[in-house]
Amino acid sequence: MLEDRADVRTGGTPAQARDELERLEIQLLLEAIFRRYGFDFREYAPASLKRRLWRRIHAEKLTTVSGLQERVLHDPAAMERLLLDLSINVTAMFRDPTFYVAFREKVVPLLRTYPFTRIWNAGCSTGEEVYSIAMLLEEEGLYDTTRIYATDINEAVLEQARAGVFPLDKMREYTQNYIRAGGKRAFSEYYVAAYDAAQFDRRLIRNVVFAQHNLVSDRSFNEFNVIVCRNVMIYFDRSLQDHVHELFYESLPTFGVLALGHKESIAFSPHAQGYEELDAREKLYRKVGE
Repeated sequence: MLEDRADVRTGGTPAQARDELERLEIQLLLEAIFRRYGFDFREYAPASLKRRLWRRIHAEKLTTVSGLQERVLHDPAAMERLLLDLSINVTAMFRDPTFYVAFREKVVPLLRTYPFTRIWNAGCSTGEEVYSIAMLLEEEGLYDTTRIYATDINEAVLEQARAGVFPLDKMREYTQNYIRAGGKRAFSEYYVAAYDAAQFDRRLIRNVVFAQHNLVSDRSFNEFNVIVCRNVMIYFDRSLQDHVHELFYESLPTFGVLALGHKESIAFSPHAQGYEELDAREKLYRKVGE
């Protein structure tokens, strides 16, 4: 009888009532996380967010979103586990090798015109992209005049990035990516194998600053010649994408370069007209307006 009453209030079927209740629970959970911990996931794409929340609910052996809310509010360790699920950490060294080929051909010549270069790798995750960029710049003779700022919302993945230790069984895949990306050395020169892990040369991060930064709530912290943010905004809804585009536009000087993922675009963003395409396929753009 109570279920029938709920259905009358929502004006829908029992399934619709359950969906509406779940939507409300998720809203309350995200609001609670923002107020308690300062992490703002309220404008993340709903479908992806829902899948990741339920993955954590099951992993915690809970049955409801409200149960997860109670746990993360009272157990910071549970919040850390949830944060690992909500911050997207799908990455690989020299992922999408054609992007790095285009970067060498289209961006490196621009960087040679600067006495010093600042690069922001936003959403750097566990650091594979940071090390890839560092290798490329080292091979092009530009690394000593470059500072890379590698940021992520998640301190746990930043610690992994700082360590520079990756699974040894990934090295075959990464070697192939490196070769296809136009690598100029033997990939194995960059790491030392030990047991089941590969420890990458610490000199690759001598000019890297790792720092926690939230694209949703934090402001720009410098001016950058290049911003690399690939495969991050696909998980944001339109309003949050617009917010991040605004942040990046403010952080780039005229002729600064923005690099996005293959499934991302500046089309329909607030500053779409302020960029020209350096490489349309590889989503490399140069700021031309203010």
